[in-house]
Amino acid sequence: MNNITMQMNADELILSALREDISSEDVTTNAVMHKPQRGTVDLICKQDGILAGIDVFKRVFTLLDSETEFDIAAKDSDSIANGVKLGTVTGDIRVLLSGERTALNYLQRMSGIATYTNSIVKLLEGSKTKLLDTRKTTPNMRIFEKYAVRAGGGFNHRYNLSDGVLLKDNHISAAGGVKNAIRLAKEYAPFVRKIEVETENLDMVREAAEAGADIIMLDNMTHETMREAIAIIDGRAETECSGNVTRENIAALKDLGVDYISSGALTHSAPILDLSLKNLRAV
Repeated sequence: MNNITMQMNADELILSALREDISSEDVTTNAVMHKPQRGTVDLICKQDGILAGIDVFKRVFTLLDSETEFDIAAKDSDSIANGVKLGTVTGDIRVLLSGERTALNYLQRMSGIATYTNSIVKLLEGSKTKLLDTRKTTPNMRIFEKYAVRAGGGFNHRYNLSDGVLLKDNHISAAGGVKNAIRLAKEYAPFVRKIEVETENLDMVREAAEAGADIIMLDNMTHETMREAIAIIDGRAETECSGNVTRENIAALKDLGVDYISSGALTHSAPILDLSLKNLRAV
């Protein structure tokens, strides 16, 4: 995540997280630190995994004090190992103490998503299928969580509702059917936007293909039904498989040869990666 993206999109969210944790003052830190004192603390990895969010981690501290310094060799998408010291953070000890939890919350959450994503990406090696995330993200964390998916080797589905047309079951019901929903979408949406349709059975697949959908999502279908659906589509649209996809069952979908597999689990079920700030000392 570059500095321009950080300042344009992430700073307000990070500041909001800091305000959540420090509503008036850090009473504990202020009780034991009555004046500025320069110090340093180690960033320690406590699990094997994939790093993501190091710039967000740093930004927490620099928003509190722009003079905070970092000596961290690891970068996003790097494999990191249990017990390894990733680097140090140096600055006013009061800033190090007050920013610690918020900074680690971002880094642990993002690294956990990157690690989980990477473990699934490896299961798809040797196929053409790309692993996608979904909009099943934590409110006000989407920019960070979708970035973490990319850091783990996955790809992003649409970012938000303004980003693309995805006709789901309730949209189709509201429009009175697949064909009419696609017709209305083509009339309304800019021509540069692809139109994706969520289908639940082979009749819907036929309708979507005949009506000119760009992407056809095969949602919660059996393996054999998806295979039949792909044959019906016959290259007329890109294909996406979705519906309760996790690390435990994704390998069974590899042989289908779909273009994409989307998984909400990447962001809603990934455990954090354990990282810690330890060995604080004055310098």
